[in-house]
Amino acid sequence: MQLENGEYTISTDKTRLDIPLIHHFLSTKSYWAINIPYQTVQKSIENSLCFGVYQGKQQVGFARVITDFATVAYLGDVFIQEEYRKNGLSKWLVETITSHPELQGLRRWVLLTSDAHTLYEKYGFKVAARPENWMEKHNPDVYKNL
Repeated sequence: MQLENGEYTISTDKTRLDIPLIHHFLSTKSYWAINIPYQTVQKSIENSLCFGVYQGKQQVGFARVITDFATVAYLGDVFIQEEYRKNGLSKWLVETITSHPELQGLRRWVLLTSDAHTLYEKYGFKVAARPENWMEKHNPDVYKNL
């Protein structure tokens, strides 16, 4: 899948992904994956539906979806490089992901965010109606201990 919007493109072609750039952002600039190993990023990309955002050939954003393509999708690792923010790219990226033809008719979408609630709310996400039903096994220091 490839969509164009002016000088920007969103593509699901994994061969276009700049994995060193993605790793650098996640391991040094994200709040959720600091110190993530390069091999872990590679493996996560291999096993996800990925969306790259590009200006020409330069990658400026990324997101990935973990899904069975039938019932559930987890949206994660969403980012736009800081110098490209305020151009509507994050909105276009989330809109593109949530309207992707292979991700329609799912029973549930999930994601975690500490700072982008208003962005995701525009696309139907909301705080879990019954958070007491959700459980997690979370190891926030997993990459620190490798």
